[in-house]
Amino acid sequence: MDVFFYIIPVIMMTVIAFWGYRVLRRWLQIRSAWNSGLTAEARCLKAFTTVSKSMGEHSSVRSTIHHVYEFKTHDGRAIRFEEEDGPMTTVEGDFVTVHYTDGPKVMATAHGPRERVKQTVASLGILAILGVVFAFCVGFMVTFHQFSTDTSFPTP
Repeated sequence: MDVFFYIIPVIMMTVIAFWGYRVLRRWLQIRSAWNSGLTAEARCLKAFTTVSKSMGEHSSVRSTIHHVYEFKTHDGRAIRFEEEDGPMTTVEGDFVTVHYTDGPKVMATAHGPRERVKQTVASLGILAILGVVFAFCVGFMVTFHQFSTDTSFPTP
């Protein structure tokens, strides 16, 4: 039965580490696109909204707007990408400026560099929360191990 007090936190820590990796990776990709200095004019091919509903005592609905953009790199390659949380005012057929990285795998964003602070604060905030939960899991396992191996601690 004691094994559950180790398995559950380890599973939680694995999920937290994966989320942290994804947040950090996305933040670094967008940052590299902004820092590359490469821009292009992209056309919005499609704009759509997805709705997700969370179940529970207090149901909530979250709408996310998606845009599909296409542009040509400086070497003539056509790149198409989808991005979430863009401006609601961008509709199909609009032209926007995108920032992108060069190389075999192009990373692009239509979010402007003005949003750099917002993106940084959000990423660091998410990473901080994940770090606190991760540290709690480690602390829980260490504390449980100390109490479970202490012979002077009364157990039922």
